[in-house]
Amino acid sequence: MTRVPPAATALVLAMLSTPVAGQSSDPQPSLTQVYREIGGESLHAYVFLPPGHRASDRTPTILLFHGGGWSAGAPEWVFPAARRFADSGLVAIAVQYRLANGAVTPIDAIGDACAAIQWTRGRAAELGLSGRIAGYGVSAGGHVVAATATIGCPDRAAGPDALLLWSPALDVVSDRWFTTKLLGRATAADLSPARHVGTSTPPTSIVHGERDTLTPLAGVRRYCAALTELERICDVHVYPGVGHLLTRNLANQESDFDPDPQARADAIAQQHRFLRKLGFIQAAPQR
Repeated sequence: MTRVPPAATALVLAMLSTPVAGQSSDPQPSLTQVYREIGGESLHAYVFLPPGHRASDRTPTILLFHGGGWSAGAPEWVFPAARRFADSGLVAIAVQYRLANGAVTPIDAIGDACAAIQWTRGRAAELGLSGRIAGYGVSAGGHVVAATATIGCPDRAAGPDALLLWSPALDVVSDRWFTTKLLGRATAADLSPARHVGTSTPPTSIVHGERDTLTPLAGVRRYCAALTELERICDVHVYPGVGHLLTRNLANQESDFDPDPQARADAIAQQHRFLRKLGFIQAAPQR
């Protein structure tokens, strides 16, 4: 799994922040709100509204969770993706979650993700939301949001209605880094989404590099096989010759990212098609 050293933060951010044509190079949220107070910390939701959005609207939402090996990263890493989704007609919310440092573990991050989903559903009237929520996660963020939809949330609270995952860590049973971050509070199998797929697991779209050595493709295959066996939707797009986060640099997939531009553009388009198929966004009008 990704262990992002401080010196690599700028590289990761650059990879995730490259705008598509017509998109602002410095996307900023429409508003920022605190969705949870816990352990003396305020956790923030960064809300991106679509053009012309009104509180009286009933618009589907997508919550975005950044990567960083559970112990690094920031919501700003997914701001460009949030802006893209908002420009497509969704209310997009980049979520801050606690990082696995000190006494904090990935269990706490999953709890934060569950709290963010519940907070969003509780703000439907205030923010002009329909109640339909998609979850988007990159790398470790993919694991965090997928866990809400497979392992589940406290008190059986509803998870997301769809998942869009980018190089996700879906089977962490053999991930020693992840196990270390748990501090003995659970086993990796307890928190491995691929081992907990069920009939309530929502339709899932996955983007993955064929030669990813940090979040191996085998975990994605296992997750999708379980979902397909239950006659649920698993829409997988595997890109040959690239590694983690679709990097072309296969020698160093932890920090020196060189994303393949064609693969990245196609992956973005595929996930937008997935959202259109599920009715989260409307198809562009024919000209």
